[in-house]
Amino acid sequence: TNMPRPTNALIVDDEAHVRLFAKLLLKQQGIEQTWEAANGQEALAMVRQHNPELVMLDVNLPVMSGMDVLREIHSAAPEVPVVIVSSRTGMNTVNETAQLGAVAYLLKHSPKDVALKTLRGALDTIERGGHLPAGDE
Repeated sequence: TNMPRPTNALIVDDEAHVRLFAKLLLKQQGIEQTWEAANGQEALAMVRQHNPELVMLDVNLPVMSGMDVLREIHSAAPEVPVVIVSSRTGMNTVNETAQLGAVAYLLKHSPKDVALKTLRGALDTIERGGHLPAGDE
């Protein structure tokens, strides 16, 4: 199932500067239309409202954890690719998000060119209809 390359995205992060960073990365990949949510509940409401073609999701969120949001998105809209944006580098976190269907894992503190490369890779993966290889595959 090849997906067209996303043309819009929902950015979920409680920190405005991280949302801005994600927005700039997306813009450089030709994704101009973005929505923003600051917590998990807002995020799920927006997924239902806008049907975004891509979600950039922070793992550490107030109100509802990023993992719970990911689970909800995965069950409500399994076709929506999710890129995790996190400051956590632990392999279990990476593996857990992969098992929940995330297509890529972007580290918040990575230099812009590295982040861009990760995002570009994610978009290529989406186009091929794949997802992030989980540790147990």
